[in-house]
Amino acid sequence: MALIKSVRGFTPQIGNNCFLADNATIIGDVIMGDDCSIWFNTVLRGDVNSIRIGNRVNIQDGSVLHTLYEKSTVEIGNDVSIGHNVTLHGACIHDNALIGMGATLLDHAVVGEGAIVAAGALVLSHTIIEPHTLWGGVPAKFIKRVDPAQSKELNQKIANGYLMYASWYK
Repeated sequence: MALIKSVRGFTPQIGNNCFLADNATIIGDVIMGDDCSIWFNTVLRGDVNSIRIGNRVNIQDGSVLHTLYEKSTVEIGNDVSIGHNVTLHGACIHDNALIGMGATLLDHAVVGEGAIVAAGALVLSHTIIEPHTLWGGVPAKFIKRVDPAQSKELNQKIANGYLMYASWYK
């Protein structure tokens, strides 16, 4: 069973039909929507500030979400996929975005709707990634615009796949 821990008077709030892996850790000021999946060895550390997660979000194995005390928050929209071993530190991810495996997003970075952050990218603090664009590299830079329909189709396919995978564990 996942470790769900209250801290500083905050108890995580988990939506309906969510899958929490046995060794996922969810701490403090975390509010999660419906149909989310939090995978193995993932940590959502809402001890120093808030983490808000929309509906149908998958946060894959080994990812860590954290913030700066009283300075940054994590905000994730609906239908977002966060790849394996991602670090999100005080970043904002809009609907239908995809964050590739091993990416790192730092405080006050914003990922627009339908945007894609490539695997291994380092998104520096205060970087604004426009909707429907692909960014990659260290540090992350704009690579190209992506077709909104293709981006939504790809991201929906991944999000729906994770809903199916989560169902296998129930």
